Amino acid sequence: MGILYLVPTPVGNLEDMTYRAVRILREADLILAEDTRTTGILLKHFEIKNAMLSYHKFNEHQTVESVVNRLVAGENVAVVSDAGTPGISDPGFLVAREAIKAGVEVYTLPGATAFVPALVSSGLPCDRFCFEGFLPQKKGRQTKLNQLAEETRTMIFYESPHRVVKALSQFAEVFGPERPVSVCREISKLHEESVRGTMQEVLQHFQENEPRGEFVIIVGGKESE
Repeated sequence: MGILYLVPTPVGNLEDMTYRAVRILREADLILAEDTRTTGILLKHFEIKNAMLSYHKFNEHQTVESVVNRLVAGENVAVVSDAGTPGISDPGFLVAREAIKAGVEVYTLPGATAFVPALVSSGLPCDRFCFEGFLPQKKGRQTKLNQLAEETRTMIFYESPHRVVKALSQFAEVFGPERPVSVCREISKLHEESVRGTMQEVLQHFQENEPRGEFVIIVGGKESE
């Protein structure tokens, strides 16, 4: 039996790559990459010359059986996403589940993920939280938000730049304009920024300043009455 490794990669600064992650990628028989072009840049930086296979949300169901067969045959496979830890709003869950079913050992390396630094630096309670990732874009979005209106834990959302203002506007309507929020963008990159305040204050900031980069939105939970 081979081993399946889920390998975090930097969300921004390449110095966030761990020595162990570099070693595993060098030693793996195959690297499953969400985007081989993006991963190719990373591998070139660390002088890793290894076989890659495209593995993303559009082909993972077709690819997973052959990958598991290779694992069962004794090959070691490493899974990487474009940034962060595979499986967190990225491909990785399906191959891990099927590998476990087949009796293959699965190891996840500790490493970069966007929501942890955004949460810890938000100033909002981080002893208990719920991770929501990307909300549905259309169908089910309002229903999900309404369900979260009574959530008392700190909430974590991912959002793309062109939907940040829309998301904050909806949050202000559902959670209230005075609900505390921290919006973190470009984590560990040159232009990293956290904007903190009430929902209305932060919404106004991004209405006046064009959102750029990848965003993590940390929303305070509903206070107990």
